[in-house]
Amino acid sequence: MRKLKVMLALLITTVVFQYCTKTEEQNQLSYDAIKAAFGTNIDPNNLANYANQFIPAYIRKDNTGSNAITNAKATLGRVLFYDKNLSVDNTISCNSCHVQAFAFGDTALASHGVLGGMTGRHSMRLVNARFAVESKFFWNERAASLEAQTTQPVQDHAEMGFSGTSGRPAIDSLIRKLDAISYYKELFLFVYGNNIITEQKLQECLAQFVRSIQSFDSKYDAGRTQVANDNQPFPNFTAQENNGKNLFLTPPVFDASGIRTSGGLGCNGCHNAPEFDIDPNTGNNGIIGVLNGTGIDINNTRAPSLRDLTGTNGNPNTSMMHTGVLTTLQSVVGHYGTINLAPGNTRLDPRLTPNGFGQQLQLTATEVNAVIAFLKTLSGNNVYTDAKWSNPFK
Repeated sequence: MRKLKVMLALLITTVVFQYCTKTEEQNQLSYDAIKAAFGTNIDPNNLANYANQFIPAYIRKDNTGSNAITNAKATLGRVLFYDKNLSVDNTISCNSCHVQAFAFGDTALASHGVLGGMTGRHSMRLVNARFAVESKFFWNERAASLEAQTTQPVQDHAEMGFSGTSGRPAIDSLIRKLDAISYYKELFLFVYGNNIITEQKLQECLAQFVRSIQSFDSKYDAGRTQVANDNQPFPNFTAQENNGKNLFLTPPVFDASGIRTSGGLGCNGCHNAPEFDIDPNTGNNGIIGVLNGTGIDINNTRAPSLRDLTGTNGNPNTSMMHTGVLTTLQSVVGHYGTINLAPGNTRLDPRLTPNGFGQQLQLTATEVNAVIAFLKTLSGNNVYTDAKWSNPFK
């Protein structure tokens, strides 16, 4: 009996050793295949840091939910984000409309899609999408989460084309397409322990990559770390920038006709510091045009973070609003200076209609310039150059 137990133990040890050796060999083959596809851009043995980036203590909002960022899944999300194979004609990737050099936005009013298609709205900047109370996505909030949002452009007939309509293949065809690409077999095996590709996995990884795109190295952040709250003067700000900050944060006081008599501009009521995300309870801001077509669209109540509105050169990264109709910060501030009550706009945010009138902020040139100076302090540098958010195919 003793001899039988010894032999059984040796057999089990041998099987376990062979299994572990085989797994290690498979892992090495997987690593080698990934390196062959991406060179030094992706090193499976030394993944970029997506999961444990520095986040300032004063940043509290986070819409991650249960899909916590991991280095492996965000890496796979990066590949998916930049891969033109996700479009029906291999011409468009997520990056085509969300460019790192522009804080992951697009300078075009409408972004190009597949086979002559165009986006129905101006592409939204993605920087700091994670740091918000709002968990819904798209300008009109039609996606309940970032996960749900990620594959909707893939299935949009004009954008990436896997719509399953008018003779186009559906997303199950994309799954089969990716399954036939060698680097996806290896990446999914590396990340999930198997190479089974599903839409849910695509959503999970893409959402993690997008949430990893963060910007907290701005002049604003350098000042915020030196004070107890946003209302205190920032030691590193100019007098103009501190004045602009106060105007941004302070609510206006209106008379009975909606004319501002004192106070600030009240921007913080909808774009809350320090994340500068959009309040989930906002209505639209009075811009109700349609980018491609006629009529009005009153349902665009989402907005990106105000962080990195401008690039390192101080100019706007992209045109602004869902129609891209505003191209300068002066025009943005000026829009809120006088709000018109347009016929049919039943979703105008009530904060813009004091006492039932469209607000008139009675802006002075000094105030406009001060608020613009403050908005420029919200832009960093690293988001435009960090390799972990760059194209792994280059």
